[in-house]
Amino acid sequence: MSSDPLLPALEAISRDRPDRVVRLRGTVQSAERAEEALEVLIFRGFSSCTTHPTDFDPDRTVLPEGATVETAELLRGPLNPQQEERLLGPLPPEQLTEAGRWI
Repeated sequence: MSSDPLLPALEAISRDRPDRVVRLRGTVQSAERAEEALEVLIFRGFSSCTTHPTDFDPDRTVLPEGATVETAELLRGPLNPQQEERLLGPLPPEQLTEAGRWI
């Protein structure tokens, strides 16, 4: 899925849902043409790429060039890595752009 409108849509919904975290997973084409794993977390309206460096400018996307987002998961927030609770997913990321799905 093209990620241009995806992140802003999910960030907007997450601002009103501090009890939810979205995890996006996908791939990035490296300079050597190899595929690398991609993970982005969205919490309280902010995105953070956990697998690749990001620009300091908050107006720029956290997705590296060549990124493809493939799946999304809705987790109970705030995130506790030792006791993650998945509420929904994995599913196509565009399905989480509907606020009603954020159970």
